[in-house]
Amino acid sequence: MVSDSSTAGKPSLIRAIGWAGIALIVINSMVGAGIFALPGAVGPVAGNLSPWLFLAIGALFLTVVLSFAELASYFRDSGGPVLFAQTAFGPLAGFSSGWLLYISRLSAYAANTNAMALYLGAFWPWVGSGAGRAAFMVAVGVVLTAANYVGVRNGVRTLAIFTVFKITPVVVLVLLGLKEVTGDALLPAELPTIDDFGGLMLLIIYAFVGFEVATVVSGETKNPRRTLPRALVVTVAATSVLYFLIMLVFVAVIPDGEREGRSLADVGRVLAGNAGAVIIALTAVFSIGGNLASNMLSMPRLTYALGEQGLLPAWFARVHPTFSTPGNSVLLFGVAGLALALSGTFVLLAGASSLARLICYSISIGGLPRVRRALGESVGDDAFRLPFGWLIPGIALALCAFIGATAPVEAWLLAGGLLVAGWALYFLSRRNAGY
Repeated sequence: MVSDSSTAGKPSLIRAIGWAGIALIVINSMVGAGIFALPGAVGPVAGNLSPWLFLAIGALFLTVVLSFAELASYFRDSGGPVLFAQTAFGPLAGFSSGWLLYISRLSAYAANTNAMALYLGAFWPWVGSGAGRAAFMVAVGVVLTAANYVGVRNGVRTLAIFTVFKITPVVVLVLLGLKEVTGDALLPAELPTIDDFGGLMLLIIYAFVGFEVATVVSGETKNPRRTLPRALVVTVAATSVLYFLIMLVFVAVIPDGEREGRSLADVGRVLAGNAGAVIIALTAVFSIGGNLASNMLSMPRLTYALGEQGLLPAWFARVHPTFSTPGNSVLLFGVAGLALALSGTFVLLAGASSLARLICYSISIGGLPRVRRALGESVGDDAFRLPFGWLIPGIALALCAFIGATAPVEAWLLAGGLLVAGWALYFLSRRNAGY
């Protein structure tokens, strides 16, 4: 089994993240800017069937989450998909999974930093463009980087603050809107004709990706073999129900034929006037902020794991002697994310972000049989074992394959190009290490 990262005389990560911390990471990784824009994209296509599609695809996506839950129960170190793929298929597969996941989250971090500036620009125009936009993004990057550099507990506290401000108004909106739900909104009499179901599924699945970052921080999680599986399954299931309720209120409040391009802010305006629209718009800002904080907390632990496993230079795996955080990796993510956000080149990466994660999911889930054979006996009863044999992982792989097949050629080319660039760094690191 992969050993713990701590060794005598060497600074080590502190296991300070409990069940609540893992749940916060999952919620903020999944509930970002997307849920505030997806209703206006899915509602016009799927009509009153939209809530049920979110619930059904969320249930299917739980097969991916359950497969990751079992994989996570075999390990105690940080790394998530890196450790899963490396244990099953070797170092190159581990690096490839980690690199693609890192790039996808880095580009999402940069994109969401811009999105937050645009949302705030509606209230303070100086934030939306020019020097004000740049100054705002620098401030966000510095605050999040500093909070995570000086301690993982500060990162979790930052995440908790964002979560309260982003979830509470949405829950209030749902409670206000449920009284508008009619029988036809809940159980539509006529089903819509969906021409591009695969594309619609790819769009909806975007709301559920991101949970995997919780497995990356295993090395700082209390009792990860038990904490991670339970937190993953419960949190993703609860988020699926929240999406269902949000879409139910959306289709009940916004009439058919008027849903194109509409958002939850429009729902807030209908239910509570202009004040409701402003509150939901500000909620979107906190939602994006929580997503940024989650990425900043989890993604530096990925390059830390790559460095610790010898897949990147050892510089990435250095632990700060005072703060016990992966300081170098935190600084790199903060600087790189800010550079992408300021330059705008992240747009080229965004199209391949979801595809990169699906590739990571497939590699990890495909390696589950080998991980079971390699580590099952040593872990014993501490492992979380899926019921029904290979049925659940099989459904998960089929789902990833179907969604990946709907991705445009440009996304595949971009993901492949980034993978080749990552391989260059990998082989350089291995050569310097004498492999």
